[in-house]
Amino acid sequence: MCWSATADLVAGAGIAVVGVASVGRVRERRDLPLAALPLLLGAHQIVESVVWHRGGGGGPATYVWAVIALPLLAVWVPFGVWCAAAPTARRRLVLPLAVGVATAAVLAYGLADGPVTAEIHGRTVGYAFGLPNPAVLVVGYLMATVGSLLLSGDRRLWLLGALVGVGAPACWALWRLEFVSTWCALAAVCSMLLFDWARTRPAASKSPGNLVT
Repeated sequence: MCWSATADLVAGAGIAVVGVASVGRVRERRDLPLAALPLLLGAHQIVESVVWHRGGGGGPATYVWAVIALPLLAVWVPFGVWCAAAPTARRRLVLPLAVGVATAAVLAYGLADGPVTAEIHGRTVGYAFGLPNPAVLVVGYLMATVGSLLLSGDRRLWLLGALVGVGAPACWALWRLEFVSTWCALAAVCSMLLFDWARTRPAASKSPGNLVT
């Protein structure tokens, strides 16, 4: 999420370009889901630019935004980390992946069961949808996404998880105060880290020094 339609569109296009570059650096198919994550994040920003132009409300763009932000990312991130991880790390990554699947199932049911609406508040967009036990879902979401990155066994992915773990609350606080939406800046930084990960992946997979023990 960005602070205007133009900012969302520009950020989304830039992040998508980083995603294309990341995918182009992939040497092994198992790295593809995680390397392609910036493409999804870029599409997410572009979709929100449509929500801005429509002045919020319901409709396909709002619903697509919610589907990407909630159930899709809850599964995509831990699955991508699991695919890219070394065999020795995959065992411990089963838990965040399972939590992500369960969380995504509840989120998907909640989105399908009730209306999804968006409302413009100054330089932010607020989204409303009825979800059961939101606090539990937030914990599950973070365990699946941030947790899988921290447990990945890869230093660059650990750094990405730490960045998201610190940056997400800061972005949420600014958004909650309706001051300014800065999620797109966090998405851009994360995308650059993923590009660096994809760019150096062949060397990283062969070097024990790049593993977190």
